[in-house]
Amino acid sequence: MHRQLDDRTLVDGQIEPGDIAELKTLGVTMIVNNRPDGEDEDQPLSEDIERAAVEAGLSYRHIPIARGMGPADVESMRAAIHEAGEGKLFAFCRSGNRSTLAWAIARSEDGVPREELERCAEGAGFNLGPVTHLLRD
Repeated sequence: MHRQLDDRTLVDGQIEPGDIAELKTLGVTMIVNNRPDGEDEDQPLSEDIERAAVEAGLSYRHIPIARGMGPADVESMRAAIHEAGEGKLFAFCRSGNRSTLAWAIARSEDGVPREELERCAEGAGFNLGPVTHLLRD
């Protein structure tokens, strides 16, 4: 269910509130939802996932990325990564792709080399092509 980008970051597609307990057993301390509410008719609302996360003692951020990613989205993702500290961050969207792209740009802003980001993303089955121009060398 979960694809690992690096030692502290997991991504995947849509989750349900009932999935939170499993994420906690994996060491996840921060959940980031990159889907806007209402993107699909049957997706759970952000507030329902947040409630389950908070009840489980996990931090939660809703950083919806709808039509392209802006600087505020990247900065919010970067802040969430930093706030996760030594714990793991789990980010999700419809497929995990938007979450991976946001992670890559945020980590690039922290100075992680492009080659390492590309290797991590490819290892998890994602292509950073759409944001390569935003990654530092």
